[in-house]
Order: sequence, then C-alpha cells, then structure tokens
Amino acid sequence: MSATTYPSQATVSSSTWTLRAGYVISALTALFLLFDGVIHVLAVDPVVDSMRALGFPASAAVGIGVLELLCLTLYVVPRTSVLGAILLTGYLGGAVSAQLRIEAPLFSTLLFPVYTGVLLWLGLYLRDSQLRALVPLRRP
Repeated sequence: MSATTYPSQATVSSSTWTLRAGYVISALTALFLLFDGVIHVLAVDPVVDSMRALGFPASAAVGIGVLELLCLTLYVVPRTSVLGAILLTGYLGGAVSAQLRIEAPLFSTLLFPVYTGVLLWLGLYLRDSQLRALVPLRRP
C-alpha cells in the first residue's frame, strides 16, 4: 500500500493567500497603468503640460500612451505576462530617466516609476509559480 501525501492546510492556505495577493497587487497596478495609458492617448491638458515640462513634444503623448497600453496588454495576458513585465520595466525606466533629467523630487516623483515597477513584479511573482521557481527567495 502506498502512502498518499496531501498538502497540509497551512500550505494550501499559504498558496491561496499568495495567489490572491498577487492578483490584487497586479490588478491595482494594471488599473493605474491603464489609467495612465488612456490619459496619454487622450492627451488631456495635464499630460500635455507635463510632456512640455519634461521637454517632449505634446504630440509624443499619444505614442507613449499606445506603447504603454500595448505593454500592459502583454502583462495582463497570463501567457505573455513576463514579457509584458520586462517591457513595462523598460518603459518605467524611461520615465525615471525623464524625471531625472529635470531634477524632479526624489521620493515623490523620481522614484514613483520604481515603486510601480516593484509592485508590477511583486504581483507577478506572487501569482506565477514558474517565476517563483525561477527566482526563489530563500532564508539565509
């Protein structure tokens, strides 16, 4: 007779919590990026003003918004989520670079894209077991 091993209640509860937390973090981050992409595509006045303040032509807002929405689409599709996260990381790096160029305040403005990127990857890490297996976090 073979012994069947069942996951403990703590393991099931922990994995359920991890998955749910990952989806919540990913959804909130995706909603923010969706809002940001849409207002870029619509080229609303605050976006146009900030584009000019960053030294970009106002007409670039639409292209930047479309790019952001395409990367976000890849992120929310489970099969391409890692590629989307990589592309969004590059996009957010460009945002940091633009803010750095105008010497924006460090914690409130310059690092905001970094915070967004951390949440982007944290949500993906918590909801994707293959990513957790690829990059395991271990105790010392």
